[in-house]
Amino acid sequence: MTTHPHWITTPLTDDIVRGALELERTERGVLPHRLPARARAQCDDGLLAMAESQPSGVRLVFRTRATAIELDTLPTKRVYVGAPTRPDGRYDLLVDGRPAGQASVPGGNTLTIDMIKQTAEHASGPSGTARFAELPDRVKDVELWLPYDETTELLALRTDAPVEPVPDRGRKVWLHHGSSISHGTDAASPTTIWPALAAARGDVELINLGFGGSALLDPFVARALRDTPADLVSIKIGINLVNADLMRLRAFAPAVHGFLDTVREGHPTAPLLVISPILCPIHEDTPGPSFPDLSALGEGRLRFTATGDPAERAAGKLTLNAIRDELARIVRQRAADDPHLHYLDGRELYGHADHAELPLPDALHPDAATHRRMGERFAERAFAPDGPFATGAPAPRSAAEPAA
Repeated sequence: MTTHPHWITTPLTDDIVRGALELERTERGVLPHRLPARARAQCDDGLLAMAESQPSGVRLVFRTRATAIELDTLPTKRVYVGAPTRPDGRYDLLVDGRPAGQASVPGGNTLTIDMIKQTAEHASGPSGTARFAELPDRVKDVELWLPYDETTELLALRTDAPVEPVPDRGRKVWLHHGSSISHGTDAASPTTIWPALAAARGDVELINLGFGGSALLDPFVARALRDTPADLVSIKIGINLVNADLMRLRAFAPAVHGFLDTVREGHPTAPLLVISPILCPIHEDTPGPSFPDLSALGEGRLRFTATGDPAERAAGKLTLNAIRDELARIVRQRAADDPHLHYLDGRELYGHADHAELPLPDALHPDAATHRRMGERFAERAFAPDGPFATGAPAPRSAAEPAA
């Protein structure tokens, strides 16, 4: 901690921490969760537990005259055996909506993951501090976005001037669910994951329930979406069902219907956008599971390969093309009675021409430039005056949201 004669410590509460569904009180601070405790109790999968506790889209939002800000955190960082060392997660600072600085927190806990043996080992480490100084000496709205890829326990927020919550700006709330691509994998920073970029362009408040490896049509996720107040809802589904080889075609369509039924219980008239997978050549017509390429790992590179057999499609194994066909059919069928239901082919965000220019570095995840392109394209389509998320129309109120 830096010695400062005028530090003010502000409690980390729900009116300052945005984008999380729950704040868990710990011995030292708070841990943001992107799934509520009831949902977490219904699944003991370590990958989901890691993903939902990584605060993608979670940010501290407050109004202040402060010229210096410090945030003490205890991050948990991933180390993949045989893969290149991952850089420390980034914290993005916005002042009145504009980039005003970046920081990282060294140290922290480590989670060493062996993808071949499918084991994980946790080691404790020290907390650290993200610091920002020489900020404008005026009243301003500050957003401090947390790293999308590091579980981040929040310990203390210090400023050299008082802090207060930012009043409601009247923005619509966009609730999004997706896979690691929505979570942010390989984006440059937390404000440059594609949903954050799209939200900024659409001038909406983002709640990002993108979970790496875990967009699997889980009923408890559908209930979390149902129970979260929102004006706009989107579900990007497909790639994890293939690369996990989780279900067959027979189970897929009823599972999608059930997921959408649950979401509609809480958001009966909100615009609901179903997004199919972006292009991923290894799984377009080849089923999963996907697995790390051992030859690439031997060279210190992380790359994935599809291990299924295309002939297995006849037995109902899922591919991305099969999923797109089914999602389009399901949305057409339901839209006859649900005028607020919409479909977007993920290849409109990243397709064949994009892959030729910007191939997926590890064969599964887009790079930073592709995140930016996807965010821009989504905003162009969804938030256009005639798009499904057009923000000029009155917002339908969620059934999960209490009346004012």
